[in-house]
Amino acid sequence: MDDIVVGIDVGTTKVCTLVGRVEAERIRILGVGIEPSEGIRKGVIVDLKAASQVITRSVRKAEQTSGVEITGAVVSLAGAHVSSINSRGVAAVSGDTIDEVDIARALDAARAVAIPHNREIIHIVERGFSVDGQDGIQQPVGMHGYRLEVEAHIITAAQATVENLRQSVGEAGVEVIQFVLNPLASGEVVLRETERQQGVAVCDIGGGTTDLALYVEGHVWHTMVLAVGGNHVTNDIAHGLRLPIPQAEEIKKKHGYALRSGVGAEETFKVQSFGAEGPIEFSRHDMAHIIEARVEEIFALTLQEIKRSGYDGLLPAGMVLTGGTSALPGIRQLAAQVLGMPVRTARPENLVGLVDALQSPAYSTSIGLLHYASALAEEDAPPGHRARNRRPKQDSRLDLSAVKNWLKRLLP
Repeated sequence: MDDIVVGIDVGTTKVCTLVGRVEAERIRILGVGIEPSEGIRKGVIVDLKAASQVITRSVRKAEQTSGVEITGAVVSLAGAHVSSINSRGVAAVSGDTIDEVDIARALDAARAVAIPHNREIIHIVERGFSVDGQDGIQQPVGMHGYRLEVEAHIITAAQATVENLRQSVGEAGVEVIQFVLNPLASGEVVLRETERQQGVAVCDIGGGTTDLALYVEGHVWHTMVLAVGGNHVTNDIAHGLRLPIPQAEEIKKKHGYALRSGVGAEETFKVQSFGAEGPIEFSRHDMAHIIEARVEEIFALTLQEIKRSGYDGLLPAGMVLTGGTSALPGIRQLAAQVLGMPVRTARPENLVGLVDALQSPAYSTSIGLLHYASALAEEDAPPGHRARNRRPKQDSRLDLSAVKNWLKRLLP
């Protein structure tokens, strides 16, 4: 069972549990459990009981389709409570050459920053190293030096919110192996290596949040979460056309377009509005006007955040859009207009197994969680990341390498 990985994507719109088996160059999907979300708003749990029940139903479905008992999983995390800072850590090299212990000590020094007691560290991502003042080193293991310095990107979240999510998942009998920020999970499956190296932004637009991660030189340099997403577009349509929310969501998917210029003025559709005796004819152009205003605002806020980070000039590869809302027709063109950079939309590709329902941008985070879980299970960290909370190996035998590393820590 060591090659089995599980991811639980707890979103505002849906909860998706996936069970996969790691094969040579890919992950085969063995089990799928998708349930509409309840008790979750803007990526945050607002009704613990309802959220726990939905997660439990999702997990049970995945267990039934896969035939695998789920006891641990990598779980997605989003919400406006997520924030990030950059930090540097320094460590003296303990031996003749730099090893993993030295890197761990440098990262421990980097995480020793003043973080409020009500926040929890979710990720520590290596951005680069310097050895004896020489910058730009990507992998220092095996190099000679006396002073190792690491630049790290630290992602934190509100401790109470994280605990509520951990408890909800625990109610399903599942232990959280690690929380993974949505855009980091999505980036595992939608980004190309050349984009990571040149500089790219991955923007995951879900139902309740828009999640952003900036990659420069192959590493995560900045992350943020906006508490606005596709549900806001649906609400605008519901208010503008005076429709129930479920009906507004349906016509958004069926007739929605993110650019007025892409819709003819003569195009119409019929829908049952509040208080009307029969179906009323609406202009598709008018609905596109409603959608464009909200989507333009989302990308304006995203651009503002990119500029605030100071890395807006380091993204020649532009932006990769994913998430359920990125499937909206015309959204790529509007994003390119507002952001002034190349934009492409992406979804998970090269899937095998039970994938019929998963070939959509809405499942980029879900598939990415399996890739992240696979990387956690290996000795090496995933590209551009270093997982700090690896799943502990259950082995009663004496680990000689652990003893050696412990001794190195004691030696001057």
